Amino acid sequence: MSGDHLNRPVHGTVAGAAYVALPPTAVDATASGPTRLMLAWPGFDPPRTAAALAAAIPMTGVPVWRVYLDLPGRSPGGLGSGAILETEAIEAYGRAVEQAAAGLPAAVAGLRRDLALPDGPVALAGFSAGAATALLAVARGEVAVSAAAAVAPVVAPARAARAVERRAGRDRAWSEAAQELADRLDLGALAGDIAARDVPLLLVGGARDRVVPAGEVTAFRDVLQRRGAGAVEHAAFRMGHALAAEPGTEPRPPITDAVRVDGLLTDWFRERLADVRPEEPQAEQWESGQEQDAAPAAAQVDTDTAPYPAPAPVTR
Repeated sequence: MSGDHLNRPVHGTVAGAAYVALPPTAVDATASGPTRLMLAWPGFDPPRTAAALAAAIPMTGVPVWRVYLDLPGRSPGGLGSGAILETEAIEAYGRAVEQAAAGLPAAVAGLRRDLALPDGPVALAGFSAGAATALLAVARGEVAVSAAAAVAPVVAPARAARAVERRAGRDRAWSEAAQELADRLDLGALAGDIAARDVPLLLVGGARDRVVPAGEVTAFRDVLQRRGAGAVEHAAFRMGHALAAEPGTEPRPPITDAVRVDGLLTDWFRERLADVRPEEPQAEQWESGQEQDAAPAAAQVDTDTAPYPAPAPVTR
């Protein structure tokens, strides 16, 4: 591959999944260790595709390749969480999550070839179903992972379905096989495996999320800590579940909630994967013996009225 890919996005297919790869163009940081590659998956709610997730959460300040992959078998029109009450939907969800996690070793090998990257651990990230994929991949341990962030992860499909049942006023119509699949993808049951990998984790919840309530994410963090996970952090925003407007299949300017999440994930991954260059000193404010106008005092930010309020404190 020519050197052009070093400065512009790369589009391709690897392990049967389409991807969008964003190059490490951060101007104030360099990779601090062997991790040169991050993989991230979208959800069944917006953003539903790799391209849409890359536009919503580009993490531009993280100086590694950020590669966004479509989930296997994604419906062209999307499949929202409201469809989770049907057997076909939960089966599609389960296939997507399990196949994406199982295909991670092949995806990493293919991306290293496509992007001319050396061997080393990778970072993982995901939203909703994609977050469940990232956590399942950590639990399986088939690829060395240096850090992972999960935004609104579907911790337990059965509990997510109950939340939808209450809103829809009807019961799910799952087959016995679908119920078994949902039970197999209950991440709480895999907490011991996840904790044993000793991977730094960031869990992000939404205070207004009606699919994966914030309390569900907090409870999952607590389970991980009880099972021995030593580096689990948690943050919550005043946001719902989706991180993009409907239909969430095409790249669009990010919504406010996505901007908040992008800022948090960027800072968190930079702390673990990057060396940040010190700021250069400002030029002298003297010229020809005359003092220039003094710089204005730093603006005071009112977090109650700022356009992008700060998240709840990250907790461990």
